[in-house]
Amino acid sequence: MIQKLLLTSLLSLIIGVAVGAEDEKDIIATAKSAGTFSTLLTALDAGDKTNMLQGTGPFTVFAPSDEAFSKLPSGTLDDLLKPENKKKLAALLAYHVLEGKVMAADVKTMMAKTANGAKLDIKVTGDVVMVNDAKVVKADVKASNGVIHVIDSVLMPPAE
Repeated sequence: MIQKLLLTSLLSLIIGVAVGAEDEKDIIATAKSAGTFSTLLTALDAGDKTNMLQGTGPFTVFAPSDEAFSKLPSGTLDDLLKPENKKKLAALLAYHVLEGKVMAADVKTMMAKTANGAKLDIKVTGDVVMVNDAKVVKADVKASNGVIHVIDSVLMPPAE
């Protein structure tokens, strides 16, 4: 009986540590471990935004998956990754970030100011959340400094 109780307690502790482990990783480490954001991570490095998302935060990131980046017109991503387009890339990436941690349960139809100063149009219809023309396909990927919501398209900021 005591052995069973100890074993149950030990398993609960191990599961609790494993579940809490994701919250200990920042947004960048969480995105790396997900395995579906290699293009976003490459762009963040090229646009000098990696350090920002490793900062204290909290941040809400609408993160395009690798599949979302593949939907961009041919040559768009290669063009954005050129050193001479670093400012444009940085603005695009900052357009995917909100200051503060906004969980799915807190999302409502609204306009939200992004880290680059432009606004996103967020619409909630039933269980579907749209961010401009991108659909949130997975919500509430928790990180130590915020949350990631996976989207199915790359958000393009308004022309300056």
